[in-house]
Amino acid sequence: MVVSDQTAPVRSSGVELTDLETIEAESIYIIREVAAEFEHPVMLFSGGKDSVLMLALARKAFAPAPVPFPIMHVDTGHNFPEVIEFRDRVVEQLGLRLVVASVQEQIDLGRIKVGHELESRNRHQTVALLEAIQKNGFDAVFGGGRRDEDKARAKERVLSFRDRFGQWDPKNQRPELWHLYNGRHKKGEHIRVFPISDWTELDVWRYLAKEDVELPSIYFAHEREVVDQDGLLMAVNEFFPLPEGAEPRTEMVRYRTVGDATSTGAVRSTATDYQSVIEETAVSRITERGATRGDDRFSEAAMEDRKREGYF
Repeated sequence: MVVSDQTAPVRSSGVELTDLETIEAESIYIIREVAAEFEHPVMLFSGGKDSVLMLALARKAFAPAPVPFPIMHVDTGHNFPEVIEFRDRVVEQLGLRLVVASVQEQIDLGRIKVGHELESRNRHQTVALLEAIQKNGFDAVFGGGRRDEDKARAKERVLSFRDRFGQWDPKNQRPELWHLYNGRHKKGEHIRVFPISDWTELDVWRYLAKEDVELPSIYFAHEREVVDQDGLLMAVNEFFPLPEGAEPRTEMVRYRTVGDATSTGAVRSTATDYQSVIEETAVSRITERGATRGDDRFSEAAMEDRKREGYF
């Protein structure tokens, strides 16, 4: 993962920032403010592109010093191996403290009930997340949610208040006029922080390309055995065995988002590098979650329902 450890040079007041430089500066400002104001922040990191972007911004925010807070992965246990390998390599290379909130551990303890072993665990991440927040005493949690992803996330404040049960009430949030953020909270409550709220999927790809930030290989086109399932192009693997009567085939695909392997689909693609991914993304008319996440298709309010319960 390549990110410059050099702080940005001071600009004269007459120099205008580009669109990417503007949102980069806003995100870095948010990250620094939260690190200064809260006692125990943590940054969610799954190895997905949005969390990779957040980590790159955090490194730049505090360079040449190390990132001053741990990272946390809410692990469903149904992971793409390329993503877990990438996560572990980044943690080792950068000397980060990794906290793993395990869904499987919560299942073993009887706190989560699943219908069967290969059931999607995305909706069960909330229990593991809230338990890890409480156990470690985190009072601010950085998340990679963006407003262009989903209608529920479009309602989200940059600093989003969560009550002592970890729940989100969209009607009980603070105004954020003039980029002034209110992080006040009582013991047991916490704040979710979304420093890349105003970024789009295209912004993310353009920035990662500009900064030459490494991503898991799964984000670029590669050959994979897949099958059509309920409108999604699902990879055949240990978490998604071949459905009865289905005919698998090998296609060139890539992933626009990574999540639980039982419910995250690929898209057909020939984009093997940043520039070609940017060109594909620029003409796409479907959000990455809408195109590839089966668990967001339960209802129009699927994401909002989960967020009210304490989801990311």
